[in-house]
Amino acid sequence: MKASAIIPQRYPLQLLDRIIEVEPGVQAVAEKLTTINEWFFKSATMTGQVLLRPVLLEILAQTGVVALLSLPEHHDQNVFFGGIKQADFYTDVRPGDQLTATVTLTKLKHQIGRGHGVIECDGKMIASADLTFVIQP
Repeated sequence: MKASAIIPQRYPLQLLDRIIEVEPGVQAVAEKLTTINEWFFKSATMTGQVLLRPVLLEILAQTGVVALLSLPEHHDQNVFFGGIKQADFYTDVRPGDQLTATVTLTKLKHQIGRGHGVIECDGKMIASADLTFVIQP
């Protein structure tokens, strides 16, 4: 399933290539295949550094939004990234890596959702984070 069918972000801000699995209100699994043509890799040629941590967090946030917006009661609503309680980064991402992001919602009460997300590549954990989402009616 294409991510653009669920989340409002579009190129170049839409970072998910494909939705692999969705259990509405519970969990979403998405895929991102990184290429050398990604804007975040191109910026490294100017600065000499690739700052992927914000990009990895955005991949997790967009995956969590898929889990929330797939619920029928939230279908036409906006979901905002409310914050990060904890984030850990374990290894680098390189062009050609196929990332799998999984976000499991741990709490959903009224207009606030919380979830735990993990990004993996070839069975190795790249990043993990505890995220907060705010649903706007």
